[in-house]
Amino acid sequence: MQVTYNSFLPTYKTPFGAVTQQTPVQFTIGIQSVTPVKQVDLCVAHDGQWDDEATLPLRPVSPTTYTTTFIPTQVGLYFYYFRIETATTTVFYGCVDGGYGGPGVQYVLREHVQMYQLTILKAIETLPQWYREGVAYQIFVDRFNNGNADGHVNAPKANSFIYGRLTDRPLYVRDEHRAILRWDFYGGNLRGIRAKIPYLQQLGVTIVYLTPIFEASSNHRYDTGDFLKIDPVLGTLADFDDLVTALHQAGMRLILDGVFNHVGVDSKYFNQAEKYPTVGATQSKDSPYYRWFTFIHYPQDYDSWWGIRDLPTVDKEDPTYRDFIFGKPDSVIRRTLDRYPDKVLIGEVWEDASHKLAYGLRRHYLEGGGLHAVMNYPLRRLIIHVLNGILSPAEWWRELMTLKENYPASTFQYNFNNIGTHDTPRILTMLEENQQRLRLAVQLLLTLPGVPCLYYGDEALMLGGKDPDNRAFYPWADADQAQVQFVTEWLHWRRQHPWLNAAHFAPFYLADYGIGYSYWQGDQTVLVVINVTTEPRTVTSHDLKLSGLPLDLARAIQHCLVTRTIGGEQCRVIENFT
Repeated sequence: MQVTYNSFLPTYKTPFGAVTQQTPVQFTIGIQSVTPVKQVDLCVAHDGQWDDEATLPLRPVSPTTYTTTFIPTQVGLYFYYFRIETATTTVFYGCVDGGYGGPGVQYVLREHVQMYQLTILKAIETLPQWYREGVAYQIFVDRFNNGNADGHVNAPKANSFIYGRLTDRPLYVRDEHRAILRWDFYGGNLRGIRAKIPYLQQLGVTIVYLTPIFEASSNHRYDTGDFLKIDPVLGTLADFDDLVTALHQAGMRLILDGVFNHVGVDSKYFNQAEKYPTVGATQSKDSPYYRWFTFIHYPQDYDSWWGIRDLPTVDKEDPTYRDFIFGKPDSVIRRTLDRYPDKVLIGEVWEDASHKLAYGLRRHYLEGGGLHAVMNYPLRRLIIHVLNGILSPAEWWRELMTLKENYPASTFQYNFNNIGTHDTPRILTMLEENQQRLRLAVQLLLTLPGVPCLYYGDEALMLGGKDPDNRAFYPWADADQAQVQFVTEWLHWRRQHPWLNAAHFAPFYLADYGIGYSYWQGDQTVLVVINVTTEPRTVTSHDLKLSGLPLDLARAIQHCLVTRTIGGEQCRVIENFT
């Protein structure tokens, strides 16, 4: 028996990708069988309702083609497969192992079937123009620039150390249990960022994204001590107001990192070391903060983020905590997002955020009314792996198309893309210190769908392994100016093409050596093609794998690329090629 289905193509499933509730979805499957087909069913289950699987018979529309329409009634995820019965056998057809969309495979046993995903939305999000057309730059505040004229460090913390030179490599001083004994600081501050606004403008940045700035014990400040104070090492509230004003005057926007899943062990809320005058949760069960935390054996044993004792987890369902963070007029964020139409809420999610499981629960981040976008770590992985030869071009294409299929269109188009952050090794290090691959990674970041976000210093050829090595001080005296200029050119290229994220987009690949994608909107087109190998290749018509592209566009791509030679590890961007 030969079964043909491809969730990426409208011939087999329409509309493509995520849809809103009550939108009819048509499924079509091709079957060629020596034995007559008795029954073809679409089997669909809503996420978690596995005992309530719906069976929809497909009707024949030709001797080898069957179709049906499914109307999703619930928001969330549905999972589906096909069951095909003949007089002698039953065959199941689902997606390939790993949950990828596109063509699937046949299964003999039902318990082995991998099911396709169908994402159902309650609403389609609208994102503000400043974000949709933005180019972002992430700054680890302590490591960027010191704006004090004499270079002194603001308000040094007790039992911490300050590096002797800004060129020193980051280092953790740990005890025998790997706990950090002394937090380290370079002295970067808010005034330092303000002083570098001209540099950011020249680079082409329109959005500045800061790691946390609330008071905390550490240099990274994901261990919040007081949600209502600027960390004095970074400066004052007046410094922050001055920075915001200066950014806005420069035509830039600011994104802050809010950490609401956990707090610091020595925060005013937990207060294990009694650093604050408040009565923390570990000091008394009568503390107003006691119910925010989950104690296993009070007060020494408690839930913490990933088992890290310095970061006790907060019960986000506790009404007093919710009121403190957002529920009242004097809360930390005072429901600010709901009051402004040009808001954007981005989540730090490392996986495909459409189906993420955390602590055994499915997270409904992207179905409407939640996150607008997530930090696009899956795309980062695809970029690194295809450039390092870990993924073949065909695998790259399939995984990227699966993300496009699983995500709401607004998420895929406006995801917060990165090739490195404070939590990952530096991109140049990940690319085996190959500077040409780094340039390809930058070009991919700046030409793929989504809002590109550059990690500070990646434009200066900074190297660095895992935390803390990826958090060195920006090398202002030694930044590689050729690379800075290269990144500047591509950031400006992206800003000159604000229509890209709203345009039609389709990826493709070239045999075993190249990846590509095209945008089209009205009479505007952009074609990007990259040879990910080190050898020059001359494109043939057989090389081009253009499944899913409109026929006229596929022909234009063939006409443009066939007989063209693409150098080893080279990116070609061709505009208005149709």
